[in-house]
Amino acid sequence: MGSSGFSWTLPDHPKLPKDKTVALIVLDGWGEANPDLYNCIHVAETPTMDSLKKGAPEHWRLLRAHGKAVGLPTEDDMGNSEVGHNALGAGRIFAQGAKLVDLALASGKIYEGEGFKYIKESFATGTLHLIGLLSDGGVHSRLDQLQLLLKGASENGAKRIRVHILTDGRDVLDGSSVGFVETLENDLAKLRENGVDAQIASGGGRMYVTMDRYENDWEVVKRGWDAQVLGEAPHKFKSALEAVKKLREAPKATDQYLPPFVIVDDSGKSVGPIVDGDAVVTFNFRADRMTMVAKALEYADFDKFDRVRVPKIRYAGMLQYDGELKLPSRYLVSPPEIERTSGEYLVHNGVRTFACSETVKFGHVTFFWNGNRSGYFNPEMEEYVEIPSDSGITFNVQPKMKAVEIAEKARDAILSRKFHQVRVNLPNGDMVGHTGDIEATVVACKAADEAVKMILDAIEQVGGIFVVTADHGNAEDMVKRNKTGQPLLDKNGKIQILTSHTLEPVPIAIGGPGLAAGVRFRKDVPNGGLANVAATVMNLHGYQAPSDYEVSLIEVVDS
Repeated sequence: MGSSGFSWTLPDHPKLPKDKTVALIVLDGWGEANPDLYNCIHVAETPTMDSLKKGAPEHWRLLRAHGKAVGLPTEDDMGNSEVGHNALGAGRIFAQGAKLVDLALASGKIYEGEGFKYIKESFATGTLHLIGLLSDGGVHSRLDQLQLLLKGASENGAKRIRVHILTDGRDVLDGSSVGFVETLENDLAKLRENGVDAQIASGGGRMYVTMDRYENDWEVVKRGWDAQVLGEAPHKFKSALEAVKKLREAPKATDQYLPPFVIVDDSGKSVGPIVDGDAVVTFNFRADRMTMVAKALEYADFDKFDRVRVPKIRYAGMLQYDGELKLPSRYLVSPPEIERTSGEYLVHNGVRTFACSETVKFGHVTFFWNGNRSGYFNPEMEEYVEIPSDSGITFNVQPKMKAVEIAEKARDAILSRKFHQVRVNLPNGDMVGHTGDIEATVVACKAADEAVKMILDAIEQVGGIFVVTADHGNAEDMVKRNKTGQPLLDKNGKIQILTSHTLEPVPIAIGGPGLAAGVRFRKDVPNGGLANVAATVMNLHGYQAPSDYEVSLIEVVDS
């Protein structure tokens, strides 16, 4: 199907009518898990979602929303809002995360990108610092990617390189740090033979230095800052190999929790503090444990700890770690280029579209939905409304967030009869879930459920169709668990709160007075995921999806 033969025109669906109003509701962070005290969706009063689940079994099912179903490398990769909305909107699965980095490194494209060109400006007079997890675990980073980046950076003009290592022992065996350091030291020795001043400058264990997440403990990031930027740490060594071996000798020492150390020269001076004019790259591809250090490196206005000295640097992430915060603003590998999204097709076929959320998820229901693309496809056919999120507070303080306002905007858009598709994201389950506040998350889930009801009531009035789904799990499991699924306790006997996303599937429900008789979920797509939603929605608008889209979840049986 060369560009000459390409057509935006979608074939009509043989059995489904056009011009029905379709409400498409994404509940953010709303997965399906066993009912217990820590499943806030179960605990909350959610009569609307409950009725969809208990209603016609052929109109409710589960979808995969993590791992390979959303383009992530392994089934241990939890979904997130960015890749989730990419899949929902694109109707196909695109490489994300580590796979993207592999492709960029293999093709050399990484060295032609804006991000690399930006840091390269520091190479003539400054040092290139690489900060990240030294591991082949493949969850947050991979040693082979670091090795390729070192080689490529030196071939592209880096004359002085310092690596700030974080030891793993969590995604790989404890003690494996020693071998990884040996491998890295060999590579750096080869670079030095070729005239590049390359060495390890600092280090520490990932759970104690730098790699905290969800603003759990800023001290972790500060320990890293002190070693990496200021060149200060309680332990000083002549080599990283000596450092790791020595520090591991302490009773109960593990790779994950090694204390911070700096490498010093013969005069006792640290060999690689970060100073004005240097370039810094955080080379992890996974976002959750890089976001905090990215804030410390990037933000001029920062109050989480005293940075003491804030060097003027050129900083880039391996990827952009947070699509909402646009953090970091520079990155070496761009998100996937996604063409021919469902939104663009539908607009070309006369489907008028309304999209709305509040600030924290507005980009997801527009930019990420539309294949990482800003703006309208056709401003005469589309309207996007952003409701400002509460600022200056954590979301557990106002767990209802803007659910009512979003629902009211959607209701008004539906009742105006100006739009064929009304698409919203209700952020409550995710944003409040991330705070780890169970009571507030229960309130959040109830608020989201009430918002769904308001939208469904409007669909009832106009004889429309609804699709209710989610982008990934979060609120349905708020506790860390052992291998048998029992809640984990801390040393004081308190449960360990889980603030992250999960690996759970998410629901999808269809219905409404406009849903044609005989429409039901197919039985032959048992492993359906978020990417199957686009073709499904196209069908409900009366069209068949393009042939390369993941198959529709629905069929029409003659009664």
